[in-house]
Amino acid sequence: MRDQARVVVIGGGIAGCSTLYHLTQEGWTDVMLIERDELTSGTTWHSAAQVTNFGMTQTMVGLKSHSIALYKELRDDPDYPVGYNHGDGGIRLANTQTQMDGYRHFASMAAGMGVELEVIDAIECGRRHPLISTDNLLGGLWDPTDGHIDPAQLCQALARRARLAGAEVNRHTPVTGLTQHPDHSWTVHTAKGDVRAEIVVNAGGYRCNEIGAMMGVSHPVASMEHQYFLTEDIPAITDARHRMPLLRCPISDYYCRQEKGGLLIGFYEQECRTWGMDGIDPHFSNALCPDDLDRVTDVLEGAFARMPALMETGIREVVNGPITYTIDGAPLVGPIPGKRNAFCIVGLRAGLGEGGGHGWLLAQQIVHGEAEYDTWVIDPRRFTGHATVELTALKAVEDYQNEFRFHLPHEHRPAGRPMKTTSLTTFLASEGAEFGTVNGWERIDYIKPSPDFEETLSFRFNEVHAVVAKEVEAVATGVGLTEVSGFNRFELTGADTHAFLDRMVCGAVPRKPGRVGLGYLLNHHGLLKAEATLANIPASDRGPDRVWYGSAAASEYHDMDWLVSHLRPDDDVRIRSLTNAQTILVLAGPRARDVLSAAARGDWTREAFPWLSIREAYVGIAPATVLGVSFSGELAYEIHVPNESLHAAFAALRRAGEPHGLRLFGSRAIESMRLEKGFLHWKADILTEFDPFETGLDRFVRLQKPDFVGKPALLARSETGPRRKLITLVVDTNDAPAHAGTSVRAGADIVGTVTSGDWGHRTGLNLAYAFIEPTLAATGTSLAVDILGRSVAATVIDSGPYDPSFARMRS
Repeated sequence: MRDQARVVVIGGGIAGCSTLYHLTQEGWTDVMLIERDELTSGTTWHSAAQVTNFGMTQTMVGLKSHSIALYKELRDDPDYPVGYNHGDGGIRLANTQTQMDGYRHFASMAAGMGVELEVIDAIECGRRHPLISTDNLLGGLWDPTDGHIDPAQLCQALARRARLAGAEVNRHTPVTGLTQHPDHSWTVHTAKGDVRAEIVVNAGGYRCNEIGAMMGVSHPVASMEHQYFLTEDIPAITDARHRMPLLRCPISDYYCRQEKGGLLIGFYEQECRTWGMDGIDPHFSNALCPDDLDRVTDVLEGAFARMPALMETGIREVVNGPITYTIDGAPLVGPIPGKRNAFCIVGLRAGLGEGGGHGWLLAQQIVHGEAEYDTWVIDPRRFTGHATVELTALKAVEDYQNEFRFHLPHEHRPAGRPMKTTSLTTFLASEGAEFGTVNGWERIDYIKPSPDFEETLSFRFNEVHAVVAKEVEAVATGVGLTEVSGFNRFELTGADTHAFLDRMVCGAVPRKPGRVGLGYLLNHHGLLKAEATLANIPASDRGPDRVWYGSAAASEYHDMDWLVSHLRPDDDVRIRSLTNAQTILVLAGPRARDVLSAAARGDWTREAFPWLSIREAYVGIAPATVLGVSFSGELAYEIHVPNESLHAAFAALRRAGEPHGLRLFGSRAIESMRLEKGFLHWKADILTEFDPFETGLDRFVRLQKPDFVGKPALLARSETGPRRKLITLVVDTNDAPAHAGTSVRAGADIVGTVTSGDWGHRTGLNLAYAFIEPTLAATGTSLAVDILGRSVAATVIDSGPYDPSFARMRS
């Protein structure tokens, strides 16, 4: 075993083997894999190994497409062919119109990635899968590329190719410790000696937290026992002249695929069980959990009803093994929060089907700093301090019980809630607030019009549409108040603070005391990395001169890692997180100034406190920091309050607002209003796949600045012209919004993808943002948008159709 390597990958399942192979494909060959036992001895060896192209985001579809292409190549390798049944086809069943709507949306989204999925009716489901009953069935989603692969052969083939490129694979080599040095390099301690590595990758499967503990971190990953059985031969299968399609059934919580002359049937039972929560036997390798078929009786009955042939066949073998889950079901692939030169690829519940793509995207991040797709959906930093293994276990059970039931728009499932609350949460609930979650925080979604009001979750506009309309009207004509919990907030102090921010931000950085600005941070490829509100707070009894850096709630770990990684040893800059110490109250509407003036001493006139100002004050008796900024397009104030004083500030604003008809509003109203104003959301419309010019943020770029992160790359990009442009569309329907991922068409050609969509209640327009081909971005261009299986006319309009002069915000 070598005693040094550029990268050491710990774990020899699909995650580790794929990462090792793809690192060599990116040109790094001084890489090593270390496995405690034999390759594939963890979850990989007992995987059902289904390989589908279905995904609920374009990133997931893209990495699955890469997996399929790679696996086909490995299958056809004459020197080491891998057993891969590609193209058996697969059906996801549905018995509700809402499920069918979801399939139509996902088919449109996949089409934008070059993947053809087909929505079929119940009769066609029965024709394509002759073993199923079509009772209580509306239809399904057909994936023609569906299939399954041999897990051991796949991993061995990847390891073989990596070795041929120069990588080293060490089996039966337990890692006993990890030491990080001041230069951020690592020593990997093993039972066979130490290895010095520049970078370490945790690919430890269900043992990922044993490796994490050696780094001083904990990953939000928990394991579930998962059972499937193999049947004896079924005559209808052995007599058929084709392989049976795969089947996934959200109605009865099971899946199946052909296995020789019978079936492999897997279950997602409601009485499911976590595994390994109190530690894992060090000798558990190539091992299984005890069978427990009583637990799957209810699911099996549903499977019998859907596939009567199962009642006439026997069980040949039962498999019960652990599979890993994260809080939201998607894996953790990317940088480990708070660590340098440390990455992970863990929580791969569908590891074999997706692992080729996950290793591909991780290798790109390690070698190039970013992947070719925006990988936020799998980024380990999308979870922050609330992401414990205990919470993950609760969410894993919930996710397991709903394996084939995708999340509907605005659905926030109940397990593990409430996790993060403020002193107002219970009070707001008593006022009728319906909550969603943002980075674990309970945040107002909308205010229910009556205690018994219930939303029918749907891809179409539903009964909440009218509720949001009234909230928007209250803000636009009077004044509204809402709580924005969890907003990310860093305090920067030190003599070099502004110079540091000027180096990080591609545009102007506000320097005048008491002023606020919006800035964008780029990566080294000139693409958008982060968005931040920058506010200069003059010295006072609350602290020295300082800058507040504010960004999206979910960006807390992401942005801190980015800023800290760019601090130079001689920079006099200190960064302190206030994210969990303060909460924002937003006061918005033409009467907002009247309410603030009644609640807080001082001169709040337009002349004394203009738009983009910041001032320390007291709201009632509560200390507060007030920013004159707006995400709604109305006159608005962000009132930042220490959490211990939050209730006092809220009460003072409510009292001051009573004469003005102050009304509570929620995030759904904000979403509607920000679309009307042309304002963007980080990781919805602001993506690392695009630069600021492509995203329509030209006014926030100062190329004349001497230097900023990403400037050389941005200059080069500006010379070649945009690949896509972010535009605003009016969609000609009042039935449903255009959901993120929906394809935009010019004739029969797909020319773009929707990033955000919603109804603009002040303008009466169904609005959508989309990245499209630049030649079609001119105002007035006629296009079409896929809306749940229909092609709906859409027209490009100027961004921000509501109050385009910004007069209301500045009033």
